[in-house]
Amino acid sequence: MSLLSCLRRRPYWSLVTALLVLGCAGSSPAPSAAPQAAAAPAIAVCPSLEPVFPAAEWQTIERPECAGWSAAGLAQVRERLSQMATTGFMAVVGGRVLVDYGDVQVISYLASVRKSVLSMLYGIYVARGVIDLDQTLGQLGIDDHGGLTAEERQATVRHLLSARSGIYHAASNGGDDAASAPPRGSQRPGAYYLYNNWDFNALGTIFEQLTGKNIYDAVGEHLAGALQMQDWDRSIQRKSGDSTRSRHLAYHINLSTRDMARIGYLMLRDGNWAGTQIVPRAWVTESTRATTRVLEMNPPRRRQGPFGYGYLWWVFDRPELGPAYQGAFTGLGAVGQQILVMPALDLVVAHKTRPGEGRSVPHTAFLEVVGLLLQARCGSGCPR
Repeated sequence: MSLLSCLRRRPYWSLVTALLVLGCAGSSPAPSAAPQAAAAPAIAVCPSLEPVFPAAEWQTIERPECAGWSAAGLAQVRERLSQMATTGFMAVVGGRVLVDYGDVQVISYLASVRKSVLSMLYGIYVARGVIDLDQTLGQLGIDDHGGLTAEERQATVRHLLSARSGIYHAASNGGDDAASAPPRGSQRPGAYYLYNNWDFNALGTIFEQLTGKNIYDAVGEHLAGALQMQDWDRSIQRKSGDSTRSRHLAYHINLSTRDMARIGYLMLRDGNWAGTQIVPRAWVTESTRATTRVLEMNPPRRRQGPFGYGYLWWVFDRPELGPAYQGAFTGLGAVGQQILVMPALDLVVAHKTRPGEGRSVPHTAFLEVVGLLLQARCGSGCPR
């Protein structure tokens, strides 16, 4: 199907559909063969590019064509990034840096990508039997200012992970869809999806209560150390929010772009890092599956996008996007924080916009860059 016909058939969310070029247009065609020269130049031999895990430093793909990507196409990606408020960008293929841009070492907050990181920690402790996803808030003694209703206390940890608690109590921080919430008490637990920070912040409280660990200490223990994060700084991590609105604070996390890429690469490798299973494989599968399909998302405007929702991960849920997006998922944060995982292409993309000075990159612009990146993929047709 051509891109033009795809766009005509899909008027909804047309901008994003246009950005995800590969989904409807397919892979970029191989370039036409050059006219035969009198004497063919010697062909450079490509090095072996078997998948690797980064150690203290990331390896770099010196010749993108050897990995099936066009250097000219990647230059277009950098050019587009230069027109945006992007402060850091990395695309990793097979554990090596395919293309980067900006300062990938600078540390800043992840915004709502923090939720996807917490999901990974949950998987570790669910497997250990420390956390039971079917325990209710009532059983756990979770409450808030003004009290939760008897029905709200029947919401389970699993309901909160999938943003289906039915609890529309004020959260300690904004940045969610609370303005579109139905009346409190109108939805029973599990029945209705809404991206609601009360759920996510309460999950932080529950994690610390059940594990006896501070979230930031757990990130350091299970992720930063094991993944050899280059820029992790425990001293700058702290919670925030208005405790007069809710007693459950937001656990904002600060990472660099290149350490975000390590998070994505761990998820790409099904939770395994260089032979050590850090996040259980079964949890990676379960948490990145669409518990809520795209056509069930709320408010209704979210049904026009490409995403369903798993356990704190956004899941691509439109088959018409094409095989490149099969099994793909992403963490999304305000003003331009993203960790995208595309298993079909062995690809991880990390994007960061450092807050301040009005800097912001909307998710649609990020997806446009992803579309350009996928257009740079030339496979076996790359000139060598």
